[in-house]
Parts: sequence; structure tokens; C-alpha cells
Amino acid sequence: MSVEIEVLQTPTAEIVEAFARLLPQLSTSATPLDADALSQLADWPGLTTLLARHDTAIVGTLTLVTFPTPTGLRAWIEDVVVDESARGLGVGAALTNDAIRRAQEAGARSLDLTSRASRAAANRLYERLGFAVRDSKLYRFAG
Repeated sequence: MSVEIEVLQTPTAEIVEAFARLLPQLSTSATPLDADALSQLADWPGLTTLLARHDTAIVGTLTLVTFPTPTGLRAWIEDVVVDESARGLGVGAALTNDAIRRAQEAGARSLDLTSRASRAAANRLYERLGFAVRDSKLYRFAG
């Protein structure tokens, strides 16, 4: 099984279609992204959007965010989604391993992510790849 990882650079019709298919599998409230929105992601400093291909089709995506803090460069993984037709094929592992490599190469002191408890397979994957559950609370201000 071959999964190839690439970085989102110039959005094409294929990439816009892939996000239209993948985002609803991640979030029912996500707004569809057009080529302009994807271009903004591609051009945003500190943000790397990875695309996973299997048999030439885009079957997954992951966003890696890196940012400086007073205690050093940090990294965060966001919005990981693998197409339901490609789950169990190693796509999530390929995306996450590529993000780990990129964060390490950038010199990030830490790499964090969150995952819902209901995503049992994803949680097993993250732990298998070396992520450890932290005793912490996540707060969100949505006002």
C-alpha cells in the first residue's frame, strides 16, 4: 500500500473537490472551501496543509501549525481527516508521521493534538506513534 504525502501549494479543481468530500467527514459545521480559501491556507505563515494520496486520489489531509512562544517553537496538529473509503490503509499514520518529521525539522519543542474520545482508532494510532495523553483541560472561547 502506497501513500504519498504532498504539501498544499496551488489549489486545483481536484483539491477543491477533495476538501468538499473530506471536510464533511471531519465536521458537520465546517464551511466548504473554495480555491481562494485554500490558497489562503497554502500561503499562511506557519501553517502546512498536508495531502495524502492513495492510487493518485486525495484521501486525507492534516494541518500542521508551528508558532513561536516565549518558551520555544511549538507545533500543533489540526483537522486530520481520512476518507472513509481509505480508513485502515495507513493514511492517518503516513500523514501524522510526516507532520512529526516536519515539526522536528523545524525545531519544535513539542507537538500537540486533540482527539475526541469517540475516535478510538485514531486515538490508538496517536498512542502507537508516540503521543501520550496529557492530564490537561482544553478550554474554548466561542463568544
